Amino acid sequence: MTDFGYTLSSEEFGPNELVGFAREAESRGYDFLSASDHFHPWLASQGESPFVWSTLGAVAEATDDVDLGVGVTCPTVRIHPVNVSQAAATTKEMLGDREFYFGVGTGEALNEHVTGERWPEHEVRLAMLEEAVDVIRSLWTGRQVSHHGDHYTVENARLFTLPDELPPIVVSAFGERTARAAGEFGDGFWSVGPQDTVSEFDGDGPKLTQLSVCVAETEAEAVETAHENWRQSALPGELAQELPTPKHFDQASELVTKERIREGSILTSTDPQDHVDSIQQCLDAGYDHVYFHQIGDDQSAFFDFYEEEVFPSFR
Repeated sequence: MTDFGYTLSSEEFGPNELVGFAREAESRGYDFLSASDHFHPWLASQGESPFVWSTLGAVAEATDDVDLGVGVTCPTVRIHPVNVSQAAATTKEMLGDREFYFGVGTGEALNEHVTGERWPEHEVRLAMLEEAVDVIRSLWTGRQVSHHGDHYTVENARLFTLPDELPPIVVSAFGERTARAAGEFGDGFWSVGPQDTVSEFDGDGPKLTQLSVCVAETEAEAVETAHENWRQSALPGELAQELPTPKHFDQASELVTKERIREGSILTSTDPQDHVDSIQQCLDAGYDHVYFHQIGDDQSAFFDFYEEEVFPSFR
């Protein structure tokens, strides 16, 4: 069975708006919500970056049945894994019997360099993530923990507020190497789009992916909105992990044309079958949780279009 979810876009909306969208998504029957964790937006014009753990707590209180996730947080540089372990445990406690998908990843310089720490190469970041996950799991035992590792030190730390059921730690991956690592130390797999790297994940946990879409009255309007609000997604290679500020993303994304948006990973078509086909690609690749990021201010257009034209093909 496939679960369908909705993205709470922390780069585009403030915390109170996100709580409102969470209520709306639950009322529309979505199975889960995922909130992005950013210190900065990608582009300055996106305009927001609320602290995700405050937003998640508010969403947990404002909704009744919908599952929740953070997609994804980086527990390695900006925030010590001791603090992330407490935040995730508290969030799951607030959700009670509902599922909490605790997504983790190696992060981006955009969000993580702000404390003045050196931004290391990917191989080091992956090793940091694995050690951070080990620290988090140790603290979730409820025992007093001291840890002296290659990257982190923990002294006499103990979590007193813990949920009855711990959340799965779902590791974000885009390349084959990280996907294999996700199977080694994670409880699930997290990605973007119908990428077939999920086949490298050797695990039984949840497999989540996000589809970025822009629903509008015409495709030209959708392309315009996507280009204005989310053009950084078309930057090639490792730029998204290495550029340090929204200003740098603004500068780099000047090279991204509207035609590239139209032909790229953002779905701007007004034909429901194109959206159905994109979801089916994700399912065929092996994902069992697919969630949707509607780009731009008009979230109602997305909710209506998917409810009336897309989801009937699956439900």
